Amino acid sequence: MAEIGSSTQRSLTDVRSAAPLVLKPRRGWSALQLREVWAYRELLFFLTWRDILVRYKQAVLGVAWSVLQPFVTMVVFTVIFGTLLHVGTGSSTPYAIFSYTALLPWNLFSGSLSRAGTSVVGSANLVTKVYFPRLIIPVSSVLAGIVDFAIAFVVLLFLMPYFHIPYSWHMVAIPGLVVLCVLTALSVAIWLSALNVMYRDVQYLIPFLIQLWMYLSPVIFPISKVPAGPLRTVFMLNPMTGVIQGFRWAVLGDPAPDGLLAVTMGVVAVLFVTGLFYFKRMERSFADVV
Repeated sequence: MAEIGSSTQRSLTDVRSAAPLVLKPRRGWSALQLREVWAYRELLFFLTWRDILVRYKQAVLGVAWSVLQPFVTMVVFTVIFGTLLHVGTGSSTPYAIFSYTALLPWNLFSGSLSRAGTSVVGSANLVTKVYFPRLIIPVSSVLAGIVDFAIAFVVLLFLMPYFHIPYSWHMVAIPGLVVLCVLTALSVAIWLSALNVMYRDVQYLIPFLIQLWMYLSPVIFPISKVPAGPLRTVFMLNPMTGVIQGFRWAVLGDPAPDGLLAVTMGVVAVLFVTGLFYFKRMERSFADVV
């Protein structure tokens, strides 16, 4: 008993003499805690799969909606802009597949933005009760859109021989362009999702922003129709311009947008890094405000 008492006394003495533990906020890149997001990758997979299931739950047509949306939009665009308004493609490419090729990355971007922009507020029950990296919420919402893209892309593979568009080795660049499109959507979504927690007006702004963004992207018309000047500069700084032009190069054989893709990656990098820092700074107050 004496030995136990003496060892306990020595332990207490060591604790008293130990240096106090000081907790300091992290700065720089370490403040982003991106490794923590990877540590919760199973939760990321679960939330992504949940978003996919919820979207098609009790839907009569199920995943067919991922095909109908771009296909019907292609038909409408072809009738209105291709036939009635005579909006050309700048080449011999039929307008139908010209628009469908642009609708694939655009639907991935716009759908991801509409879901992820309000995702943090929509997951209030999780945010207020369980700890996990909040960045997982908008990331899972964006990743869920890849399933729709993949299904709609299969339809494109059947449309190409129908419109006499040959398969090209340029198509090996499509996975990289998809990653760039996802990063573009995520870089904007993390800004909007954090802002929406503080200012609920953002959820009403998102549909208007998406609609305006589409008209500032070469979805309906080729970039060659944009006149030189400030308006063309806006189009060039729009990251979706480079993504869409990249898809048309890979699928339709349009001129390679080398310089445009470089501008796109630069803009996305700035949006993504600044968005991450803003999201992490606001994250500590999400549970109190949401």
